[in-house]
Amino acid sequence: MRPPRFSTASSFHADLKERIKNYFTEKNIKPTGNFSLYFKAVVMVIAFVFIYIHLVFFTPFWPFAILEAIILGALTAGIGFNVMHDGAHGSFSRKGWVNELAGISINFLGANVFMWKTKHNVAHHSFTNVDDHDDDLNAGVFLRLGPTQKRYKIHKYQHRYFIFIYSILYFYWVFFTDYKKYVTRKVGETPIKKMDVKEHISFWGFKVVHLFLFIVLPIYMVGFLPWLAGFMIFGLATGVIMSVVFQLAHVLEETSFPVPDKATNKLEDDWAIHQLKTTANFATRNKVLSWFIGGLNFQIEHHLFPNISHIHYPAISQIIKQTCQEYGIPYIEHPKMRVALASHINHLRHLGQSS
Repeated sequence: MRPPRFSTASSFHADLKERIKNYFTEKNIKPTGNFSLYFKAVVMVIAFVFIYIHLVFFTPFWPFAILEAIILGALTAGIGFNVMHDGAHGSFSRKGWVNELAGISINFLGANVFMWKTKHNVAHHSFTNVDDHDDDLNAGVFLRLGPTQKRYKIHKYQHRYFIFIYSILYFYWVFFTDYKKYVTRKVGETPIKKMDVKEHISFWGFKVVHLFLFIVLPIYMVGFLPWLAGFMIFGLATGVIMSVVFQLAHVLEETSFPVPDKATNKLEDDWAIHQLKTTANFATRNKVLSWFIGGLNFQIEHHLFPNISHIHYPAISQIIKQTCQEYGIPYIEHPKMRVALASHINHLRHLGQSS
């Protein structure tokens, strides 16, 4: 299936890029990360290692172990949001090797950065909310996330059971979809570039490391059943946190799900306006949330400027919002996370009940 084409770039996009460029020039700052990002990364990684060691080697009484497993899941998502995500986009640091190191953090957590870059940087960022091209919309038969997807009877209840599907994302990702992409050499309909020897070794090497750190060693230290309970709690917490954050940015009542013209295979808008119609912000004034999820509640800023570190999103959001107002282009934003969640649930309910 050929990827769709966007309309000719608008003056809006050119003007916006110039304004953002001027912002960094006038402030004399780099668009990549700074000390605050690196400090946060170190804190999260150290906290993760500490809790992992405490759980595996000094396993506490079960109520505290459950709590620590949940926290470990939250830290896994947090490292993904703050370290891996910026690193994979090349915005964590000005130094390429540092970005590569930050991106590889996802490999230790069970996934694979090479596959992620195709799924996220290429498929999702290029064709946001375009069915068959944005793999983030692909939940199989379990969920109907876009209006062009086939509706099954089970979808009538998807607004009630969706959180269960989200909870298994981590397991599904780590133990199935990475391998599927490796074998088929595709992410949905998007071909994966040919892997060199180093990338093949990295894929299998880190999968073995993850198997040892999260399955073999814990079972040896605490026994099978305690490990199984802890690993399930850890994985379910990771899956819920990651899924909810990703879905609140795109799969909502207010966002669009564009369909290419059948004759021309062309989308209605240019790339920038397409991003604004398919993306939403939420709870941008919540500094604690913004800190933890790596600014992904500023999803509009991220999609328009993925090579800018998330630490700059609050500042450039004002420029983007003002430019959108001047050009009469929608800027979708929910003031609270619970409002965005309600919109997501309403979207699932509507898609589950109508064709």
